[in-house]
Amino acid sequence: MCGIVGVVSNAPVNQLIYDALLLLQHRGQDAAGIVTQQERKFFMHKAKGMVRDVFRTRNMRSLPGNCGLGQVRYPTAGNAYSEEEAQPFYVNAPFGIVLVHNGNLTNAQALKTELFNTDHRHINTESDSEVLLNVLAHELERTTRGLPLQPGDVFAAVRNVHRRVRGSYAVIALIAGHGVLAFRDPFGIRPLCMGRAEATVMLASESVALEGTGHLFERDIDPGEAVFVDLEGKVHAQQCADSPSLNPCIFEFVYLARPDSVMDRISVYQARLNLGETLAKRVISTVPPSEIDVVIPIPESSRPSAAQLAQLLGLPYREGFVKNRYVGRTFIMPGQSVRKKSVRQKLNVIASEFKGRNVLLVDDSIVRGTTSKEIVQMARDAGARKVYLASAAPPVRYPNVYGIDMPTSDELVAHNRTVEEIRAIIGCDALIYQDVDGMKRAIGALNPKLAGFDASCFDGVYVTGDITAEDIERLNRSRVGGDELDGEGSRLALPNPGDGA
Repeated sequence: MCGIVGVVSNAPVNQLIYDALLLLQHRGQDAAGIVTQQERKFFMHKAKGMVRDVFRTRNMRSLPGNCGLGQVRYPTAGNAYSEEEAQPFYVNAPFGIVLVHNGNLTNAQALKTELFNTDHRHINTESDSEVLLNVLAHELERTTRGLPLQPGDVFAAVRNVHRRVRGSYAVIALIAGHGVLAFRDPFGIRPLCMGRAEATVMLASESVALEGTGHLFERDIDPGEAVFVDLEGKVHAQQCADSPSLNPCIFEFVYLARPDSVMDRISVYQARLNLGETLAKRVISTVPPSEIDVVIPIPESSRPSAAQLAQLLGLPYREGFVKNRYVGRTFIMPGQSVRKKSVRQKLNVIASEFKGRNVLLVDDSIVRGTTSKEIVQMARDAGARKVYLASAAPPVRYPNVYGIDMPTSDELVAHNRTVEEIRAIIGCDALIYQDVDGMKRAIGALNPKLAGFDASCFDGVYVTGDITAEDIERLNRSRVGGDELDGEGSRLALPNPGDGA
């Protein structure tokens, strides 16, 4: 998961890209980068850290030009600690191309070998984004053959990229002297949208980046579609995939995206309200509402679901945890010991909301269970009589291969365990999960045109249809923190297609 943005304007874009990256900061906190173009020359600055720390006044002054790209990085593969792997990536031929990418290529290693042996291109990092850039560059070179670049050449190149590349990818690329290209994988797993403001066209991962910078949201980029914005701001678009279908990552709506975003015509906030409504029905079947004194969300993504659940059950909704906003998300920290240590630094309890009460804690999802266990204990330490825990998402039983840093199966608390076994590990008095079909119905009802979802971390069905147990084992070895967390590289068991969680 990363946040990407691209802009073509008739005015300097450095500040605009910076502001958009601030609005996408939740999508990546490891590194940030901006590249701009002036008179066919690229100006780039990128480094590890948050947007506000990476860019100083002197850096912004060195980014002139009326078009450019930006990215905030959340690493899932390669070397998390290398500034070389911060984006954008650059290649000088053909034309000169810089690229930002959100997603994860599942056949990156095979492509890397192919690029070296057949296309005679060198990959200098472990990043799949550099692989993707070189595939795009090679296909552009083939379609143009030294002739001036036309929009049709761009679309032909993207068509060939789709045929070679597997996995998830939302891409924005700047082609020197020509314009900005954006495209999305044929399943639309990762989000990408477009908006305008007077003489400016912006492309971004989430609509919040458009609206927060004064742009009017225009539309989502379709799965498999390519959009080329020339330097005059004219937009060219074409479907470039053979059989596109819209199957966005459902975890975007559960946890990753900002609640004020709209993705693929679905309000993230409304999706979370709907999850709370279906979760309420699950709670009733497990714990009578009369045995619950108060509903308390675990900040922050769970708040809409918790509020809707409390309203439907006729229970008081209270804030019982205060979040320290200056501690990074535990979910994306690079090691179990760091993650475990950070929970009490990140959250503090309001003891009066717990003392002597039976509390229902609501979380957006439960991944490793370490955070949940610590939070349940914090509630007990604050004087809660009973602690029930409800998850707005189903059990996370399988790794994610499409750009979310899901752990290996052995680290997932729900893998090969019953709900009762999970409850005992976490230490709560009752554990209530959303069910997979209920989750899909709750969110899918908001856009009937969806073909489905990638819900692989919940149901083990990988929407691209090309993932085997061996692929996941290999991807886990390359996952950030993988050596530390899964040194033995255990073999993973996958369900047959169609098996539920």
